[in-house]
Amino acid sequence: MAEQRRKLIAMLAVVVRGLSDLPSILPAASALAKRHVDYGARPEHYPVVGAALLWTLERGLGPQWTSEAASAWTAAYSTLSSFMIAEAYGSVQAAE
Repeated sequence: MAEQRRKLIAMLAVVVRGLSDLPSILPAASALAKRHVDYGARPEHYPVVGAALLWTLERGLGPQWTSEAASAWTAAYSTLSSFMIAEAYGSVQAAE
């Protein structure tokens, strides 16, 4: 779990740094999405992970978790997860 935690934090840092230039993070997000298929991730898991991420950020940031931060993180996760689902499952369906 420590390794997974490290990877998650590293990916979150990449996402935060790349939000002002979304195309710069899409190749890494695409590769990550395709790897997650091999781990057994399914499209219906993404909303659950998003809810857990937002809950964790809210608890971790405390008073710094504003409605603006919540909206921004929700939009960022929604955009990225939609892209990742399309990349992972579009490529799997095309291969069939």
